[in-house]
Amino acid sequence: MANWSDPRPTAAPFGTTRARAGDAAHDAGLRSYMLSVYNYMASAVLLTGIVALMFAAGGADSPAAQVFTQGGILKYVIMFSPLAIVFAMSFGQARMSTATMQMLFWGFAVLMGLSMSTIFLVYSGTSIAQAFFATAAGFAALSLYGYTTKKDLSAFGTFLIIGVVGLLVASVINMFVQSGPMGLVISAVGVLLFAGLTAYDTQRTKNLYYQVAGTDMQGKVVIMSALSLYLDFINMFMFILRLFGSSRD
Repeated sequence: MANWSDPRPTAAPFGTTRARAGDAAHDAGLRSYMLSVYNYMASAVLLTGIVALMFAAGGADSPAAQVFTQGGILKYVIMFSPLAIVFAMSFGQARMSTATMQMLFWGFAVLMGLSMSTIFLVYSGTSIAQAFFATAAGFAALSLYGYTTKKDLSAFGTFLIIGVVGLLVASVINMFVQSGPMGLVISAVGVLLFAGLTAYDTQRTKNLYYQVAGTDMQGKVVIMSALSLYLDFINMFMFILRLFGSSRD
């Protein structure tokens, strides 16, 4: 049986306009969702940078220098608290409210700023700026690729995560070996791994929208996706800085 159609010769079949309106609304929802993710992620990076800069203000006399050179329990609290928050958010998100997730997310960004403040004591301001802008450009290109590509990147996810685990093991070993060449290799591999994870996490974030759109989980997924992209950005930045950064005079 033929479809009902508008009598005008150039009109679309009945129902097509409604379908297109639905598609437009869906696309608008996806854009709003992705924009929320990027706003969270970019705001967290900015907050981390401001906190790190303020905590390291004063150089050798800064709070950062005092905390990380004198040792003590506060040093380890700052270093390991962000990891504890990531685990809490990852495994407790089903039981947490969106407001609690937001609070933990911003707390994580602040603690990361305290932890990363030492880069202002070790590297020159020019090196930090160059590494940041190189990371921002690379992140933008890779995230755009992950968002627009039709290729399924999920097959690379397991490989990349295994690579990160191997990278962590190698980094721990190098803490004791103190090998310069090994450190360079670790940094180069780290840049490549987190570059891949940027594209993968972007596509995964986009795909998650189709599962959580309009549900109570959407707000939580936005925050967790922003956290994943934040970690990709920060790790890629740190490895680029270790590769090409110059020490302070």
